[in-house]
Amino acid sequence: MQSKHLPNPHIEITNQFTIGTTGIFIAVTIVGIWATSLIFLLLFDLSKLNILELVLAILGQTFIYTGLFITAHDAMHGVVFPKNIKINHLIGTLSLFSYGFLSYKTLLKKHWLHHHHPASELDPDFHDGKHKNFFAWYFYFMKNYWSWGQIITWIIVYNSVHYILHIPHTNLILFWALPSLLSSLQLFYFGTFLTHREPQGGYIKPHFAQTISMPTWLSLITCYHFGYHKEHHEYPHLAWWQLPEIYKLNKLTKTELSISN
Repeated sequence: MQSKHLPNPHIEITNQFTIGTTGIFIAVTIVGIWATSLIFLLLFDLSKLNILELVLAILGQTFIYTGLFITAHDAMHGVVFPKNIKINHLIGTLSLFSYGFLSYKTLLKKHWLHHHHPASELDPDFHDGKHKNFFAWYFYFMKNYWSWGQIITWIIVYNSVHYILHIPHTNLILFWALPSLLSSLQLFYFGTFLTHREPQGGYIKPHFAQTISMPTWLSLITCYHFGYHKEHHEYPHLAWWQLPEIYKLNKLTKTELSISN
């Protein structure tokens, strides 16, 4: 069964102009907030925080970490700064390295395999037919992206920051290591598991993706609008902050079609 909502060529052609400098402004803002909040929290005296404030700080840092990955993801699609692809990829590289010492070049190749072969054996984000439940799929997913080099880098940087800069272990774990881990769970759950698991009625070709219907504000909080995943696969040239508009247009189109029928 083919998708009724095909990409609009007008949107594809004009998007590089409508994005303008908004994409790079948003990307730099996210990276700036991440760096500022991380430095502040690593140096903060935890005895001044109650439990609720501590939980909110961890969740806030997790959200910003997710924003780092989403920024790198947009760079892979060339929409952080379409006018200069070198700067675009540089921001993606820095964002992904800051997120978890990940290789932008490697993930760029794997991500486009995901778009070209969604929910198939060639899709590095998809399960292997056996690991279909959340945790099994998550660990299988992470195994495809983690490397020993990355783990060693984490260990070296962690210990260097602790012993050279004298940052407490507790601060490093709560505001650096834990938010990165929680962010990976958030990205996987809302961006892969819910959106690419097989629905009861079977997949809809050609994108094999489904959208999580939710209000714009909730969509932003959960995963920077990547719950609107069908729209992302239909319009991969749009930035994450443009997805709500396409979601609303698709929803309006469905309503009009149901009324006309």
